Amino acid sequence: MDQSTTLKNTALTEVHQQLGAKMVPFAGYLMPVQYTGINAEHETVRNGVGMFDVSHMGEFIVKGEHALNLLQKVTSNDVSKLSPGKAQYSYLPNEQGGIVDDLIVYCLAEQTYMLVVNASNIDKDWNWIQKHNNFGATMQNLSDQMSLLAIQGPQALNTLQKLTKVNLTEIPYYNFVKSEFDGCADVIISNTGYTGAGGFEIYFDNKYATKIWNDILKAGEEFGIKPIGLGARDTLRLEMGFCLYGNDIDDTTSPLEAGLGWITKFTKEFVNSAALKEQKEKGIERKLSGFEMIDRGIPRKDYEICTAQGNVIGRVTSGTQSPTLGKAIGLGYVTKEFSAEGAEVYIRIREKLLKASIVKLPFLKK
Repeated sequence: MDQSTTLKNTALTEVHQQLGAKMVPFAGYLMPVQYTGINAEHETVRNGVGMFDVSHMGEFIVKGEHALNLLQKVTSNDVSKLSPGKAQYSYLPNEQGGIVDDLIVYCLAEQTYMLVVNASNIDKDWNWIQKHNNFGATMQNLSDQMSLLAIQGPQALNTLQKLTKVNLTEIPYYNFVKSEFDGCADVIISNTGYTGAGGFEIYFDNKYATKIWNDILKAGEEFGIKPIGLGARDTLRLEMGFCLYGNDIDDTTSPLEAGLGWITKFTKEFVNSAALKEQKEKGIERKLSGFEMIDRGIPRKDYEICTAQGNVIGRVTSGTQSPTLGKAIGLGYVTKEFSAEGAEVYIRIREKLLKASIVKLPFLKK
């Protein structure tokens, strides 16, 4: 069976194929994993500017008189703190102490919000929020109509500034504007990203996708802009210690153990908030921790994390060879006693115990 008939495409799938991208199935979509190579693309973003097509992400509109009440119930962060033009990172807690998904909440206008969710969870998240919508909030799923590009790196601002009259230096982190961009109406320009390299994410109607993509590539030519695949997106986010849903957080992981206490606001009641509050008061038993390999070897998801004696104290959730640091790094849940900075742990790789050290996140210090 031809995979492309069973997988969803973004508005730019053909463009990626014409650029020679290696396309792979990801979260039900056919997506570019790399164009020229993960390490080269990673360096492009860290040192210059790169552009990712992340149109597979989901976008929901939640609006109406009781939209805020619904979002306060289903998300962990305090949505009442948002005013139009502001965004916040948050998660959807489930009733068992785990995480339905992590997401970004945008306040588009009074009583109108946009939720940006992970591609693999679009249907799950939609059904979960609908289930809790006893408030009569209006919900729209715009996921198939919207494109999303992430333009990331130290030259992202200079690249995008050529295409808009909006002064991009005046958009603080986790703020956004909705304006004309590249001659296209109602484009959301958001100072957010998943790379730690700085930059913007822009949301727009699918019909503008090819034009905006090509015009950004042209605008960034002098800065050496390149299209970047999901492979480098993963190594970039891991250097920053950012969680990936399905790896580092999921339906079974506690947000407090995952280090998401800072977006868990007990000033309001939300799904499972009482149980999470109790867990916070009792103290957590394990913690998502970063580690750097001391011995040579690359940690991969589900490898065992052990003591020197080989006793299992956790599992790797994400691991890679860091292109910027030139060493292997990883994230994993370890028991509390081994989570302190400098603690010595061992990763079981091909039946060998290889030494690693717990480090403070992010791996890449600014």
